[in-house]
Amino acid sequence: MSDSNGAATPAAGQASPVPGTPAPGAPVPGTPAPGTGGPRSEGTRRAILDAARATFAAHGYERATIRAVAARAGVDASMVMRYFGSKAGLFTAAVTMDLQVPDLRSVPASRRGELLVRHFISRWEDPAHGDELIALLRTAVTSETVAGQLQAVLSQLVTEPIATLGDERAAERGTLIAAQLLGLALGRYIVRFEPLVALSADDLVAAVAPSVQRYLTQPSRPGPAITRSASSGRRDAG
Repeated sequence: MSDSNGAATPAAGQASPVPGTPAPGAPVPGTPAPGTGGPRSEGTRRAILDAARATFAAHGYERATIRAVAARAGVDASMVMRYFGSKAGLFTAAVTMDLQVPDLRSVPASRRGELLVRHFISRWEDPAHGDELIALLRTAVTSETVAGQLQAVLSQLVTEPIATLGDERAAERGTLIAAQLLGLALGRYIVRFEPLVALSADDLVAAVAPSVQRYLTQPSRPGPAITRSASSGRRDAG
């Protein structure tokens, strides 16, 4: 799916897969379609998601409407809202329905940073799916509601896999890693910085993975925590 801004994929090629891990865009048999509802509504939800992908691709997030998606899917607009709650919820479900959550336990601890970076880059470089996450990033910049959806997606893809390792600092580590990956996506696929765009996918993984690995393994910070006062906006030592 291409967004209204036509996010382009560099010609560097997809990153080589991490041995023993599934391809990020590979479908998983039996995976239910996103949205509320049980098995009986599976077919309807998939039809709505397919229609949403086509509608958002043709018109972009701002101009696409729930009614247009419903008409394309052959259902009532109220049914779309019933299963997905809002346009932002529908958009996020449509562009992330095939996402695979990386399993950090599938590789040695020393390669977990590489796995995370390769997982995202492989998805971004996949011609069939890459621009979907880029479309989500573009839209999140201008829509607070979609930004909240993007945070939830990144939590699912980054923070939750770290939490499964029993890491008490999973939220902090996940946020730092997500910020690194979002910056990479912005620079390579949207702003298109050179020579970042010209790097091969494997070279990009090799360059970024050590930073992500450090976020995964660095010990707790010594000294008092730094917090931001909600009332004054000043940073206070806690």
